[in-house]
Amino acid sequence: MPPAPSEDSLRLRVQTALSAIPHPRLGGSLAATVVHELEAGEDGLVSFTFHLTREDPATLVRDARKAVQAVAGVRDVKINVVDPGAGATPGATAAPRGAPGVPPPPTPQEMPQLGRVLAISSGKGGVGKSTVSVNLAAALARAGHRVGLMDADIYGPNVPRMMGVSEKPPVTGGKIQPLSAHGVKLMSLGFIVERDAPAIWRGPIIMKIIQQFLRDVDWGELDFFLVDLPPGTGDAQLSLAQTIHLHGAVIVTTPQQVATGDSLRGAKMFERVGTRVLGVVENMSYYVCEHCGEKSELFLSGGGAVLARELSVPLLGQIPLQAGLAALADAGQPVVVAAPDSPSGRALREVAEQVVVLLQAAPAAARTGGTLPITR
Repeated sequence: MPPAPSEDSLRLRVQTALSAIPHPRLGGSLAATVVHELEAGEDGLVSFTFHLTREDPATLVRDARKAVQAVAGVRDVKINVVDPGAGATPGATAAPRGAPGVPPPPTPQEMPQLGRVLAISSGKGGVGKSTVSVNLAAALARAGHRVGLMDADIYGPNVPRMMGVSEKPPVTGGKIQPLSAHGVKLMSLGFIVERDAPAIWRGPIIMKIIQQFLRDVDWGELDFFLVDLPPGTGDAQLSLAQTIHLHGAVIVTTPQQVATGDSLRGAKMFERVGTRVLGVVENMSYYVCEHCGEKSELFLSGGGAVLARELSVPLLGQIPLQAGLAALADAGQPVVVAAPDSPSGRALREVAEQVVVLLQAAPAAARTGGTLPITR
């Protein structure tokens, strides 16, 4: 077995990798312009502060993380992203804009046992985000993957009803045991609080709930970990991005312009925190007659495609409306399970297949050592 790389040699290799990435605005390399306080331990842990201003693309953070992860001997990367703001000195850790003296947000952690982590988000409520989430999870499980689904929509946790489970999760050895349905491991606030209990919580409580769902639940070894987020760009989204390294995000919208406008803001939030948007799913795209199979556009058409073009990401699928979908959801039966060959079932299965392909481009978790196969 070769000796472990020394701290100095690992730091030099990391610095060399960051020196190969040019900064589009400042002209020099990332190592020379925006990377500060670089540390590399003999255990393979690398950390540094990254200065990102409002004028810089958030993808620079992703490029830096990817480059460092590719360096031999690196086991984990922690990046502290700060906006230096006015009056900050180079190399110093700046407080967030408008909050002097406040410590920077926590660095997201790698949790390789969870596999590829995918956030499913929408700019507004009522677009079918949870419907897409449970069906993607069920489709991946039916394809032979180990899947977990975390319901982070603390204001309206719908996953329990849509997956047909409602009992309280047991606790074994100090760990919460996730419930299971349709081959998917599940955790939701809906399992813990009463159905009519209002969720009136501020940011710190929301962050604590999300951290507990990630760290105190015995998820086991997974291939995919899906997170159903609440609509908008609030505390839950930021808490998730600050707690765990996300491998990608899927944006759910409907064809109307009001929905795509809100979804655009949600997608830009993910870009800002360095998370790759994999693509857009347009839900309720059209209606399919159950008798003749004819398609009818009930809403304005093309909104999902316009949003995808604006974000320079693929349109992953257009999910139609069809009779009986609401009844299946209320009965805890995802359409990919109950009617996999129906128009909506086929469309959602195709989205799941594309998600697998796109996540193969994300940095692999340490335990996988390769890409994930698609099982049809």
